[in-house]
Amino acid sequence: MIEIVKSKRAEQKNVNCKDLDQFKSDIENGLQSSPKTIPSMYFYDKKGDALFQDIMNLPEYYLTRSELDIFQNKTDELIKAMDLQADSYFELIELGAGDGLKTKELLKCLDINNFKFDYLPIDISSNALDLLEKDLNATLPNVSVKTKQGDYFKVLDALKLSKKPKIVLFLGSNIGNMTDDMASAFITKLGANLSAGDKLLLGVDLIKPQNIVLPAYNDSQGITAAFNINLLDRINTQLDADFNLNQFNHSPEYDEEKGIASSFIESTKQQSVEIKAIGKTFHFEKGEKIQTEVSRKYNDVLISKIILNTDFKLDTKIMDSKAYFADYILTRY
Repeated sequence: MIEIVKSKRAEQKNVNCKDLDQFKSDIENGLQSSPKTIPSMYFYDKKGDALFQDIMNLPEYYLTRSELDIFQNKTDELIKAMDLQADSYFELIELGAGDGLKTKELLKCLDINNFKFDYLPIDISSNALDLLEKDLNATLPNVSVKTKQGDYFKVLDALKLSKKPKIVLFLGSNIGNMTDDMASAFITKLGANLSAGDKLLLGVDLIKPQNIVLPAYNDSQGITAAFNINLLDRINTQLDADFNLNQFNHSPEYDEEKGIASSFIESTKQQSVEIKAIGKTFHFEKGEKIQTEVSRKYNDVLISKIILNTDFKLDTKIMDSKAYFADYILTRY
């Protein structure tokens, strides 16, 4: 027990003070809002990273396999759609790179065919970037890897000064964690950090029936539940809170008509939780939910609407073999 306490204290001590202040602010604002929310970006601490790797290997979680299918079996089509030339240098920038599972398939093909490029993975998790860089140095030693930890737009703002051709990858339907208005604003902001002719590869999950989608967020092994509940454990550890993890359940939903999957943490009883680092106590009714994630599903109409007032035009759509997932290629004009 003493060792566990020491470990948790060490983890808390290693959190960057600036990041911790932002964490406190976001948690306070989220738990004071109605309905209560916790930003999904906080899923990804060291434990969260590991749990998400497990989620991606689950039989119910089709998303990773579907986009991997595209990157494994339609790599040449992707390269052609992005208008990449072997003798012309470019920067391959990935937002939220994670373990780079899908991107490695593209990197292998580019490496074998002697394309001239730097791979710049950007992620909020330094742990994920360290693991990715170590893996690529071992498996693809000829690929130039320049990891960038931090906020997407702060990194892109620095990178745009190079004026080199850029290909931006935003995979895994991460855009689906945003509302449509937020997604449009996000893509607009991306455009402001890119130049005419630069490309955006946008990976999105397509609208499908509930019997396919909902199990992806409610697996039979309970790993997705643990992934969500880990948010409360992180608040306990880093903000000195007293969430009783046994008194909250994972509660996902899917609206097939709207194409929106939502994840919630639900209080199983009326209770109060003190967060000492914030200096406040938060009250929960029985059945009250904290929204942790929204996962939007798409079709061509929605994508066209989202990019309508941005600086991008749609070039190509490439789907997996089951038509579950699509990679849209957009060009900055």
